[in-house]
Amino acid sequence: MAISDPIADMLTRIRNANTAKHDTVDIPVSKMKTSIAQILLDEGYIKSFDIVDDGKMKNIRITLKYGADKNQKIITGLKRISKPGLRVYAGKDDIPRVLGGLGVAILSTNKGIITDKQARKENVGGEVLAFIW
Repeated sequence: MAISDPIADMLTRIRNANTAKHDTVDIPVSKMKTSIAQILLDEGYIKSFDIVDDGKMKNIRITLKYGADKNQKIITGLKRISKPGLRVYAGKDDIPRVLGGLGVAILSTNKGIITDKQARKENVGGEVLAFIW
């Protein structure tokens, strides 16, 4: 069965693995999901990610990050903003701030998948994909 919203599926898998305190989570690979995983790595929300091929299909294996003990989560929230039924766009002057700048908004722009901070710096708007805090 085809997934109607693969980005929401990715965020849900990360959220569930984080809640269950798993070390890794596997997600079917795509260019957009790889870009989102790279942003999560750059912003310090995950330890690492690798693309693994088990023969049938390729997956992104994300290694989750925790605090000093496993009870302290680095990712406290993930929220999908723009959905297939309701797309949410933000102009260059209307880019949202997540928790007053403590979180990260991920945008899809003509410069690629970037964070809200990069979008403000490059003066571009786009589709608001997700919030992470």
